[in-house]
Amino acid sequence: MIEPYQGVFPIAPTPFDDRGALDLEGQKRVLDCMIDQGVDGICILANYSEQFLLTDAERDILLDLCLTHIAGRVPTIVTCSHFSTQIAAERARRASLSGADMLMLMPPYHGTTLRAGEVQMVEHFTAVAEAGGVPVMIQDAPLSGVELSVPLLVRLAKEVPLVGYFKIEMPTTAAKLRSLIEAGGDAIVGPFDGEESITLLADLNAGATGTMPSALLPDLIKPVLESHREGNIDNANAQYNRILPLINFENRQCGLRACKAVMKEGGVIGSDVVRHPLTPLHPATRTELIRLVSDLDPIALKWAR
Repeated sequence: MIEPYQGVFPIAPTPFDDRGALDLEGQKRVLDCMIDQGVDGICILANYSEQFLLTDAERDILLDLCLTHIAGRVPTIVTCSHFSTQIAAERARRASLSGADMLMLMPPYHGTTLRAGEVQMVEHFTAVAEAGGVPVMIQDAPLSGVELSVPLLVRLAKEVPLVGYFKIEMPTTAAKLRSLIEAGGDAIVGPFDGEESITLLADLNAGATGTMPSALLPDLIKPVLESHREGNIDNANAQYNRILPLINFENRQCGLRACKAVMKEGGVIGSDVVRHPLTPLHPATRTELIRLVSDLDPIALKWAR
């Protein structure tokens, strides 16, 4: 029996050069840095990878590059979200053929008013799972604006054999995780949280077995999970409280730009450019970020020094 995936599965950022073009050599360095951080797996082409700012051709380039370069060193999750079931299924098929270990996708949505009904969502996730043929993680996040109730998630886990992983990052994540695990039982194979692990301790107490932060400080987040898993709750609390100010600053002040800024500072990548209409960090915000990071000395800040 294959052990369920658990632990720290950060999102790989997508580096660009100063002109905004893909930095493919930088992408390889990002992946190597993440593996050297001791991650349990890597997720690519997610929202924190700026997937919504990539062309389809760029997605294909990054899919092939990342899976080839990772080369099975750690499990890789590929995000395949799209409003079109046909396109999401094709993305899933291609990702699986390229070597993805898992797929992640949000429910179908477009803008603030285009939503799928419950029947269509079940059909959507079923079609994508069947096209990919590998485990599927459903991302339950505010970005979609779609209500994924616990009964619906449990239904998906029980009716769609490959759906067993859930990334919950809605308000009151811990309560939803607890309800999901209680209602779904063994069908809930991998309850994860996200949102930079900003509610990690509460989520672990609720039964989460994994977390999906950015690639900024997974080497400092992983010991929290390990201590908690071993039952050393006091140590988990102490380690988490030490890094929480940085996690909070990343989540509330910087977003996806934080990891790229730190990786540039640490020499992992040559530019921390984000694509317009995203804007660079304010210099004062960046200075405060680097100060907070320097106090903790994560691998991303010193990897290439």
